[in-house]
Amino acid sequence: MATELRLKELSKKEVLFSSGHRMCAGCGAPIVVKMVLLACDYPVIASNATGCLEVSSCISDYTAWKIPWIHNAFENAAATISGVETMYRALKKQGKIDKEIKFIAFGGDGGTYDIGLQSLSGAMERGHDMLYICYDNGAYMNTGIQRSSATPLGANTTTCPAGDVIPGKTQERKNITRIMAAHNIPYAAQASPSHWLDLMKKVRKALEINGPKFMNIISPCNRGWRSRTDDAILLSRLAVATCHWPLYEIEYGVTKITFKPKEKKPVVDFLKTQGRFKHLFSPENEWLLKKFQENVDMEWERLQKEASLYAS
Repeated sequence: MATELRLKELSKKEVLFSSGHRMCAGCGAPIVVKMVLLACDYPVIASNATGCLEVSSCISDYTAWKIPWIHNAFENAAATISGVETMYRALKKQGKIDKEIKFIAFGGDGGTYDIGLQSLSGAMERGHDMLYICYDNGAYMNTGIQRSSATPLGANTTTCPAGDVIPGKTQERKNITRIMAAHNIPYAAQASPSHWLDLMKKVRKALEINGPKFMNIISPCNRGWRSRTDDAILLSRLAVATCHWPLYEIEYGVTKITFKPKEKKPVVDFLKTQGRFKHLFSPENEWLLKKFQENVDMEWERLQKEASLYAS
């Protein structure tokens, strides 16, 4: 069983994702990975979809990973780790291995929402004992800040540039957490590095559950979000406080909100901190700000209604 999370004990644990990697200063992804691996009390094997995290954490003979780690293609992190998990079960059945090992796949939103959705859906449907973690920075940041289906409404990217023709991305972001929960997997959750204890508790809970699990974790990217290099935690906190990124879990079909803001902030508090939304504050784009807030409110209300159905 996983031990209780205490800062004193965590501070004594080895950090399994080392410094010295080439992620951008202030990137949210390495913060997320460090928290996830610190939460693990088991030996871990990880696969990592091509993307910012992969290309910057393992260059030639040099790696930041202190665990068995597999670089795979953009689209097949889930398929790769499901294959490793299957081999592990076979070896365990043959008595060739007796260790309790956990399996985690890491992918950005491009390799999760879009390019890797097919292999992820397949792995969830097959029921592999694995945890898939999406570090969601809301675009294809590694290849030039192109929009993905995780990109929020109105965001300015290189493939949906805000200008005279379009006001940034005109579509809503895909709700990948709900899509994964719809696979009837035992556990799906959203988390944020600003709420470290909530994030790490969810990782530990997921690793104790047998079967496929999914976590979507917000991961600010100052390069793509056009924000300060020291604002990753602030932006994550604002995303939660505005309910743009609600913290919840769906365990065996039961929805539970794991953090409720005492005072829900307007979503503009989150948007105004980022250059990718700068154009939304022009008079002609006020309708987009209104629509953004309406969508956030609608999703938050729906989530609260679902959670209330199971409240004791």
